[in-house]
Amino acid sequence: MAVKKKLYIETYGCQMNFSDSEIVGAIMKENNYEITDEDSNADLILINTCSIRENAEQRIRKRLRELNALKKKNQNLTIGILGCMAERLKEQLLEEQKEVDLIAGPDSYRDLPRLVGITDSGEKAANVILSAEETYADITPVKYGDNKVSAFISIMRGCENFCAYCVVPYTRGKERSRNPYTIIDEVKHLMSLGYKEVTLLGQNVNSYCYESDENNIGFPDLMRMVAEVSPLLRVRFATSHPKDISDKLLEVMALYPNICKHIHLPAQSGSTSMLKRMNRKYSREWYLERMDAAKRYLPDCSITTDIIAGFCGETEEEHKDTLSLMKEVGYSSAFMFKYSERPNTYAAKKMEDDVDDKVKGRRLQEIIALQGELSLEYNKKMIGKTVEVLVEKTSKRSVHDLCGRNSQNIMVVFPDNGAAAGDYVNVLIKECTPATLKGEAV
Repeated sequence: MAVKKKLYIETYGCQMNFSDSEIVGAIMKENNYEITDEDSNADLILINTCSIRENAEQRIRKRLRELNALKKKNQNLTIGILGCMAERLKEQLLEEQKEVDLIAGPDSYRDLPRLVGITDSGEKAANVILSAEETYADITPVKYGDNKVSAFISIMRGCENFCAYCVVPYTRGKERSRNPYTIIDEVKHLMSLGYKEVTLLGQNVNSYCYESDENNIGFPDLMRMVAEVSPLLRVRFATSHPKDISDKLLEVMALYPNICKHIHLPAQSGSTSMLKRMNRKYSREWYLERMDAAKRYLPDCSITTDIIAGFCGETEEEHKDTLSLMKEVGYSSAFMFKYSERPNTYAAKKMEDDVDDKVKGRRLQEIIALQGELSLEYNKKMIGKTVEVLVEKTSKRSVHDLCGRNSQNIMVVFPDNGAAAGDYVNVLIKECTPATLKGEAV
């Protein structure tokens, strides 16, 4: 029997990338590889990349320089770049990064064994062809390096929204949805392994639509199907687009207790004029109406968001509109960034990145400071309430505490009561920080 080679996978960026890395692990496992946690003893190192922000690409280039030293010690080591950065910078990476042996785009993972075979003969290899059909629906992802409690499931791939600032439609191609029955099979498989929570992933999950001769299944239908697998299974999803979130989805979320009461709904800006320049396809008024609907159907729902500071042409009034939107919605948390121009996007080709970097930085700090206040305000409302927590692990700060998330996706820390990872524990909240709830098991 052939000795298995060792594969080390390093993942950057969004949850979708982590899900993709698990798909890659499954493909390579079928081709005589086993996953290792140490890059130093790997035969093959694959770096799954992100191109959404410039600093992500810079981190990856720095990491490649570190791996170059490892490759000098091991001449047989193969290094590959996967994902969005591979798709966007194929030629540049192969020419400038001498340590890179292979490139594979997001739709080319099935081709990895062949690409690795080419590198074994001393040549470089690449495949970045985008597909209109690939969903990897028949592949059972290999779970590794996680807490064995919560898992990600990709339900669709690609994006066709073409927001002015975003590179994703160019690196991940057209939208296509997985067969829902393969998703349900994966959910059942994960439950058989002991997982208690799944997060359904897509660039825009609201666009999920699987059409067959029998019927069409939309995202609310899929959520219902997954929730009905077991009342003991928590169900989450990410990410939604404000233009598509429907009352039907909110009704399903309200109907099933095991669908978590948390919606991540990226606003990006609170200004209608800015949203138009961003090509977000909704207005401030539309977004707030959707927020009102969410709070009407789900009074205990938490809302999180993404916000960009300093997009092309942003005025001080447009920035203030974003701050006022944040206050009106009352987000529990947010991902907040300075705008960085991404090559080949509409903004890069047609718009001027004309907001001074110091102004961007100042506006971002104002957004961050406000969100800190809003997060603390939201968490304070939890004090005195009892919440159900899905235990994930021992707290990083103390071996005497356990931690896990409530339905609203907020981390809860409480003294170790003997519960194990995967157990549900009711916790009375007694204090909080902007990021964490603290309490005692009851």
